[in-house]
Amino acid sequence: MPLFGSTFSPKKTPPRKCASLSNLHLLDRSTREIELGLEYGIPTMNLAGQSLKFENGQWVAESGSFTGDRREMQRLRKRNQQLEEENNLLRLKVDILLDMVS
Repeated sequence: MPLFGSTFSPKKTPPRKCASLSNLHLLDRSTREIELGLEYGIPTMNLAGQSLKFENGQWVAESGSFTGDRREMQRLRKRNQQLEEENNLLRLKVDILLDMVS
C-alpha cells in the first residue's frame, strides 16, 4: 500500500507521425545524387579581398590573389614570432605561479 495515496502512472504518449519534412524523397535518383552527393569540391572563402582555399589541411591563398608585398609579410612574420615568444613566457609564468600556489 502506498504511503501517500495512489502511485504515479503517467499517460502514454501517442506515437509520432513519421512524415518527412523534406521533399528530397520525391526526387528521382540522379537528382538526389546531385543534391546529396559526396563531391563537395574544395572549400573556399574570401577574407578582406583575399581568396583562400583549403588544401592538404591548410588554408592557402589562391594564385594571384595576394596583394601584399614582401616587406609586409616579413613584418607580419616578425610580429607573429614576437607574440609567440611572449605567449610562451606568459605560460611559463603561469605555470610557476601555479606551482607556488600548490
